[in-house]
Amino acid sequence: MTNPLLADWTTPFGLPPFDLISDDDFAPAVDAALVESRVNIAAIADNPDAPDFVNTIEALERADETLGRVLGAFYNVAGADSNPKREALQRDFAPLLSAYGSEVSENKALFARVEAVWEKRDQLDLTDEQQRVLMLTRRGFVRSGAQLEGKAAEDLRAVKSRLSVLGTEFTQNLLADEREWFMKLDKDDLIGLPDFVVATAKAAGEEKEADGPVVTLSRSLIVPFLQFSERRDLRKKAYEAWGARGANGGATDNRGIAAETLKLREERANLLGYDTFADFKLETEMAGAPSAVRDLLMKVWKPAKAAAENDAAVLERMLHAEGFDGPLEPWDWRFYAEKRRKELHDLDEAELKPYLQLDRMIEAAFACANRLFGLEFAAIEGPAYHPDVRLWDVTRDGVHVAVFMGDYFARGSKRSGAWCSAMRSQQRLSGDIRPHVVNVCNFAKPEAGKPALLSYDDARTLFHEFGHALHQMLSDVTYESISGTSVARDFVELPSQLYEHWLEVPEVLAEFATHAETGEPMPEDLLQRMLGAATYDMGFQTVEYVASALVDLGFHDGPAPSDPMQRQAEILEEIGMPHAIRMRHATPHFAHVFAGDGYSSGYYSYMWSEVMDADAFAAFEEAGNPFDADTAKRLEETVLSSGGSVDAADLYTAFRGRLPGVEALLKGRGLDKAA
Repeated sequence: MTNPLLADWTTPFGLPPFDLISDDDFAPAVDAALVESRVNIAAIADNPDAPDFVNTIEALERADETLGRVLGAFYNVAGADSNPKREALQRDFAPLLSAYGSEVSENKALFARVEAVWEKRDQLDLTDEQQRVLMLTRRGFVRSGAQLEGKAAEDLRAVKSRLSVLGTEFTQNLLADEREWFMKLDKDDLIGLPDFVVATAKAAGEEKEADGPVVTLSRSLIVPFLQFSERRDLRKKAYEAWGARGANGGATDNRGIAAETLKLREERANLLGYDTFADFKLETEMAGAPSAVRDLLMKVWKPAKAAAENDAAVLERMLHAEGFDGPLEPWDWRFYAEKRRKELHDLDEAELKPYLQLDRMIEAAFACANRLFGLEFAAIEGPAYHPDVRLWDVTRDGVHVAVFMGDYFARGSKRSGAWCSAMRSQQRLSGDIRPHVVNVCNFAKPEAGKPALLSYDDARTLFHEFGHALHQMLSDVTYESISGTSVARDFVELPSQLYEHWLEVPEVLAEFATHAETGEPMPEDLLQRMLGAATYDMGFQTVEYVASALVDLGFHDGPAPSDPMQRQAEILEEIGMPHAIRMRHATPHFAHVFAGDGYSSGYYSYMWSEVMDADAFAAFEEAGNPFDADTAKRLEETVLSSGGSVDAADLYTAFRGRLPGVEALLKGRGLDKAA
């Protein structure tokens, strides 16, 4: 029988036929696709015709079409619905794909053709987009080691292969720790927990077959438990388990993997002629150099730390008033911060949550996209990789734009966090190819028959990931390599963080924040209290994030530490990390940095993009309307549709007329008046 991954997909919109695909199909499909890709690469390298843009650069764009299609389906499933077979396949594929990538970058005949096109680029009458693709293609070869010879080339190949294996192992170890730990809750353990937390814990217990409610390491469950549980001993136990992911000893311990990864990254950078891995990595980003990153982070760190220390003093007094001696601890912060929020803003999560239904927040995200960009969303049936996945046909003026998929609920087979990916990216080189875009989240799944309720942070996450999705869906370029989110890492978070602002627009919440039982809109006074508390506890949030970004930078901006945990401790001591706050992502579970190269030396990029997103939303405020049509059109034309076809700084300047400073960010976080 024909492998369904390799057959023509006759499904709606050409979606992967997940109803026909079995795990046994993936390995043969990858093997066959690699054979096809190697044939295509050889045909380009050995082409007797003189190199030109079409027979070399465009041919390279097409070379891996089958491989990309197969891997697009596989890696979405492997990340969002893993199992032992899929984890084994990930381990098998990592060195195979690394070896293929090295073959391509080390193919001297192929690189010679790319160089030939590059050298005569001014005589080829190329469009601006083609010039950009040519530059990026050549730069990719050079940064992959195409100019290396002999032992240096062999060493780089070995380093990249080992790094691909380590990244897969890191991810799978973390998933195993998150999947296996849970804490049973007896009746006395539920004291202080609102009904929605108890319901979530019961649903988690059903999934774990635990005969009662449990706390798991899913953020959507453990955070509200830390906010509300009166049991300080249980908060400590849960918090320490959360913080110990990847550092529990044994087969799933990630500390050795982190050390080896950092050493190999340093070797990779040195082989390519860079002093440090941070120098190598940041060369292609908007920041350009480690010094620019550190300058931004320290400008934010000082006022954030001052705000956090002021808050810590208040929370510690609350701790002592309840009869506990000693300092405020990390497992105390969220509990007392929640109590203080209720005192200061007359606001608590239990009152708020019934108004933030998942389905209504999805509707809100769609409605904003309709008002801003004219997009319409119609639910459709189609093959999906898990029963929880929902599909929508996205259109504009009756014309198909994309398929959007939402996979919102936490489960043991899904890695933690939230992300956006494209199973298929937009391009025009092989026809009018419209994207298949996936948002994956880890919201608490409700009991059967009950609506899913979100925290305000959850709702913001939903809008954030949908902003990434818009970047993919509105992409309008010819070449897949520069499509959608294929932009500088410290620019990619701009559309996502910018879209979060529309959740704060009062008229959006007035329409879509309706009570799960009564259907009544959120009362005006509650709405104003919620928006008034938007920057509450921002010192804490900023400190835990910036500390993680500074540790990431410190790992890569100098010699690789032999003991990353010791180096982590040294960096935190150097910056004066407050005792009651820990890094958002400690090294053994810092998947952004160690699950692959994506955010290595680049975790700062959320902050870099936030400098722009605060300023970008101000463009709508200056227009006097958060849905101003002209500003939205300019945003789409300059940023959202352009992908990586233009340098990121030029794209932003085209939208706003200039690059912003850090002031809007500090103001947006309520830190502009902190010491």
